[in-house]
Amino acid sequence: MSDDLELASTSQAQPDRFEDPGLPPHTPRRGDLDPKANKVSERIVVALFTISILGTIAMIAAYFALPPGQTAATMQRSNLAMGLGLAFALLGIGTGAVHWAKSLMSDHEVSEQRHELRSSDEVRAEAVAALKEGAEDSAIGRRTVLKGAVATSLALFPLTIAVPLIGNVGGDWDVAKFKHTMWKKGTRLTTDPLGRPIKAADVTIGSITSVMPEGIEQTAHPLDEKAKAVVVLLRLDPRDLKIQPGREDWQYDGIVAYSKICTHVGCPVALYEQQTHHLLCPCHQSTFDVADGAKVVFGPAKRALPQLPITVDSDGYLVASSDFTEPVGPSFWERLR
Repeated sequence: MSDDLELASTSQAQPDRFEDPGLPPHTPRRGDLDPKANKVSERIVVALFTISILGTIAMIAAYFALPPGQTAATMQRSNLAMGLGLAFALLGIGTGAVHWAKSLMSDHEVSEQRHELRSSDEVRAEAVAALKEGAEDSAIGRRTVLKGAVATSLALFPLTIAVPLIGNVGGDWDVAKFKHTMWKKGTRLTTDPLGRPIKAADVTIGSITSVMPEGIEQTAHPLDEKAKAVVVLLRLDPRDLKIQPGREDWQYDGIVAYSKICTHVGCPVALYEQQTHHLLCPCHQSTFDVADGAKVVFGPAKRALPQLPITVDSDGYLVASSDFTEPVGPSFWERLR
């Protein structure tokens, strides 16, 4: 009973409204008190936006001066140069905006009481006046160099996206090139990247290996041509294989070869579940059953992985019987054939 009385007396002592504690006292910044410090802050902001401008120019220059080419080295050089330019373009804009807000714009904390959703005309007029006052307080109007640096950096930055997009429009849209790869009759299968021919007797049941055509490193073929030719080589128990009609001689004693390029969007398929004979694409989880013609059993891919017909030569080395009989890569190339 006494507890109830104490609780009631405590609740009666609570006021309906609490006194507004107000805002803490404002601590002026160095630039608020020293015009020289304020000028230094402005120069720092200008320098940061200038870095953004130079980064954008460097990125565009690298795009034209350092094309990707056809080798890994030239691609790495091009990507590195363009990436650094883009990084400085973004870094300059970001840090410049933050430093401008912290050192030049007003940092006075303000508060206002809640009001109706629709303000009166007088309040709206005051809001417009406050916006104008804020613009004046940011000093953008009278800081000519700062205004020019901000406008130039923001105007140039979209070029880092537009130039590569526009520059890459067009080019070779001949989808027929996806019908053929570097494989041909009698080409030996070699390990990637060592380039060592593979004997059928050395391939164990349950194994998976990435293979390439023999002599590919010594050829002058473009990098994309070499990429199309990548194959995964697997060996299963012949009793587990479901031979597809017309492909009776495409495998050798349980050894099968399929394109490594996923038929969804072209990612490399490499994750193998030995017990289920499932080959998984790590990008979007398309799953193929290599025991049943690499047909799709799960995921967004719409067709099976193209199979490379293989056999052995007189020395016991695995060789291709022919090129792929269908286009490699994503399914839309097949539909455009």
